[in-house]
Amino acid sequence: MKAIDSPFTKIINGASQFVIPVFQRDYSWTDEIQCAQLWRDVLRAARADAEHGHFLGSIVYIPTGDNLAGFTRWLVIDGQQRLTTLTLLLAALRDHIRDTGWSGGDDAPTPARIDAYFLKNVQEKGDREQKLVLRRHDQATLRAIIDDKEIPEEPSERIRDGYEYFRDQLRLEANPEDVYRGISRLVIVDVALDRLTDDPQLIFESLNSTGIDLSQADLIRNFILMRLPEIEQTNLYETYWSKIDELFRGSEWTFDAFARDYVALKTKASKQEKAAEIYYAFRDFFPVLKKDCGGIDNALADMLRYARYYAAFSLGRGVTGQRAQELAKLHRLVDVPAILVMRLMDCSDQVNTITEEEFLEALALIESYVLRRAVCGYQTRGYWQIFASLAYNIADKQPLTDLKVALARLQRNYRFPLDEEFEHALREGNLYGLRVCRHLLEGLENYGQNEPTDTSEYSIEHIMPQNERLRPEWRKMLGKNWKDVQKTWLDRLGNLTLTAYNSKYSDRPFEKKKTIPGGFADSAVRLNKFVREQRVWTARQMRTRTDTLARRAVDVWRALLVAQSLIDAANREELSELAARRDVSKVKMSTEARMLFEELRTRVKALDSNVQELAETNSVSYYGPGFFLEVLPRRYGLTLLLALDFNEIDDPSGLAQDATQFKFFVHAQHEGGVSLSVADIGAVESALPLIRQAQAATNE
Repeated sequence: MKAIDSPFTKIINGASQFVIPVFQRDYSWTDEIQCAQLWRDVLRAARADAEHGHFLGSIVYIPTGDNLAGFTRWLVIDGQQRLTTLTLLLAALRDHIRDTGWSGGDDAPTPARIDAYFLKNVQEKGDREQKLVLRRHDQATLRAIIDDKEIPEEPSERIRDGYEYFRDQLRLEANPEDVYRGISRLVIVDVALDRLTDDPQLIFESLNSTGIDLSQADLIRNFILMRLPEIEQTNLYETYWSKIDELFRGSEWTFDAFARDYVALKTKASKQEKAAEIYYAFRDFFPVLKKDCGGIDNALADMLRYARYYAAFSLGRGVTGQRAQELAKLHRLVDVPAILVMRLMDCSDQVNTITEEEFLEALALIESYVLRRAVCGYQTRGYWQIFASLAYNIADKQPLTDLKVALARLQRNYRFPLDEEFEHALREGNLYGLRVCRHLLEGLENYGQNEPTDTSEYSIEHIMPQNERLRPEWRKMLGKNWKDVQKTWLDRLGNLTLTAYNSKYSDRPFEKKKTIPGGFADSAVRLNKFVREQRVWTARQMRTRTDTLARRAVDVWRALLVAQSLIDAANREELSELAARRDVSKVKMSTEARMLFEELRTRVKALDSNVQELAETNSVSYYGPGFFLEVLPRRYGLTLLLALDFNEIDDPSGLAQDATQFKFFVHAQHEGGVSLSVADIGAVESALPLIRQAQAATNE
């Protein structure tokens, strides 16, 4: 690598061409900020002592590898923004001189000089004629400006605006000779890389002089393509990356979330990376992806496929019909299941092991899980890890079954609520303040309807008003305890509905709410059918409507139904895999305890061939299929914890103790109702009948 301070005019002048690679972002400097700053820098340099230049930053470039005798092409690694802006300024200066007829001395700038020195390679034709070549539609607009032709109908707005900004500044205040002198005094750190010895990606990462922070998409794209020859860069960009760009255009932050979830899904990450810093995780992951996929083409094809899944869920792009409707509905409710939706879509669209009907059932199941938990007031923190773990547990063969089993096996804090819990929360809870309240009412409105109501312009309405100072008509209707009635029922399901006439209803009397234009009597909203049939609106009507809607909600957002045998099989498989990774011999025990343990272990494993042994940190647990015994080594013996109710055991030897009477057992991983101590071989024999009872109980 060679880095020297050089005048900008020396760098750009000569038989050479600077090419912005396809992996670089579009031109992004604005006329109000960066272009204005460069203009001030040029004028400041023009006024400065001729012996001193004005430092402008760096330009880093590397040979393309296809250079000809007397002509060199360079790929710009860093500095495209300032290089492009200076080119726009020079084009504006050339056109200003030509249009105004300005002329100076022998060394003054002329349109021909500016063209020949800084804008065009006058001895070249076609693709080699321009000094600077941009990417995609930036290039079409710049080429039109350089060639003094009409700008395209759909121009690169930043390129056009930058050029027009400099034209305006030249017309307003500047002497062309001053501007030309200022440009000639701009000093650039000229960094030319050697393709054989320098790693452009590492150098690029170390630079922090771009003026505008690069997005995660910029960094990832550059990392993938930068080290490749230009022809391969262009091919991969046009075949894969340009399509990824298009999927997330206008919503670049969604790309960051996609990259985070894609890396997590492929690596089965246990921790959620920050989307705004996903580049570093991606940098470590991508070489593995290339190897697993069999090359960079396949890796990018895989990435594009998952990007389409993510954009379909998060942005509604590339998806139609009922699938589009259900994805949009779920996304409006919650966005964190994106990683799980990607996995299910791959099983549907790529592996073909889940039908469209099953896929929609899976989406409904996720929606039901989230909404039920929100209504019940259960924990939502850490949802990303939950949905990621669900995605990891889905195999290609039977995705819907795997999802149901995984949901059924979630830990208590994240379990799928039962019908009884959900219905109770709907009947007794204050729902208005919940984020899911609108989603709930919309779902109740359109459940089972072939012609769903468009509720996008509707708002939530309290039938009995929120105003603490209720009108006399409401007080009389509600009775002498009207304050208690209002406090109890105001935000419950039975008093909430949807309407497009919220402002008209206000806190009017019930009869007025029914009969005014657009009132409940005229309402086409299905949720209002019961309301318009009532003569009064009291606690009785609100309770009746609450009960009716709660029962309907249980049908709309269905419970999780999965065979216990499938759950047990999954538990056994997980336990077996876990046990295989652990070594019982590593559990620390004294010599006395080890002798007793080995004897007990032989007897316990002989109870049933399906008994599974799991080494914990400081104990050993046994399952058959459920947990029935934990062995806790002590200095001179063993303590046994049994999964039995002390009041139901058959213990003729009198060894058992009520474990619930003890505050805790040191090193215990499980709760047990019965405990006993084993201090010799005879106690092992005496403990076996109790152990058999515990093991038999797990099979009931």
